[in-house]
Amino acid sequence: MKEKEIIALSNVVLDYPRKTKGVGLLREILTGRVKRKSRAERWFRALDGINLSINKGEVVGIIGANGSGKSTLLRVMAGIYAPDEGEIKINGRPTLLAGVGTGFQQDLTGRENIRLQSSIYGRSKSETHELEEDVIEFSGIREFIDDPIRTYSAGMKARLGFAIISSLNPEILLLDEVMSVGDYEFRKKSRARIEELVKGDATVVIVSHSKSILNNLCSKVYAIDNGSVMTHGDIDEAFEFYESDKA
Repeated sequence: MKEKEIIALSNVVLDYPRKTKGVGLLREILTGRVKRKSRAERWFRALDGINLSINKGEVVGIIGANGSGKSTLLRVMAGIYAPDEGEIKINGRPTLLAGVGTGFQQDLTGRENIRLQSSIYGRSKSETHELEEDVIEFSGIREFIDDPIRTYSAGMKARLGFAIISSLNPEILLLDEVMSVGDYEFRKKSRARIEELVKGDATVVIVSHSKSILNNLCSKVYAIDNGSVMTHGDIDEAFEFYESDKA
């Protein structure tokens, strides 16, 4: 990796098996039809030769239509998926916040989930105590913090999730469609928190459909389509491609 690089992807390819499963898959195996299918029929290419370099301290946006490969790319960066071809190098510990309520224990309260996440990330009891108050205040859901997570709305879960992860001061923060939750004031606080993280040398990658969020936060934005990066980091170029792709 180059000296400033924190994330480097070189010719990354990832294939998903298509949705044949259960009884249908067993029938194909028993009849032998599964063997006669071509690889293209049995596998879907989610990422197709991705080359991407992200430097320390950058805030980078990824934009694209549904099914374009955005979320898959983020999960490769997080180490959840290993590429079938190519190479990925990460200089630091990535932290992924994806979807609403990801990682929460639904029968635990919000407070208990804060403590659980803090312990998972190796925080001491005293650090957890400090973290807990910061998260509760930032999330804006203090009156519900001792209720089970399963009773929370989608927005409340997303607010609490962002508050927890961002308070852990991650080296590499990967956000998948979570920046648009909450009211204007919470979104404003979230953007300010990301700016604080970047000032502390964190690197942030944001997947979003929101032009305003990406435009306000990111120094670079890449458009992705059919598993390939189609632009070169210029924000206007990425938005132009995205709009033309939707047309």
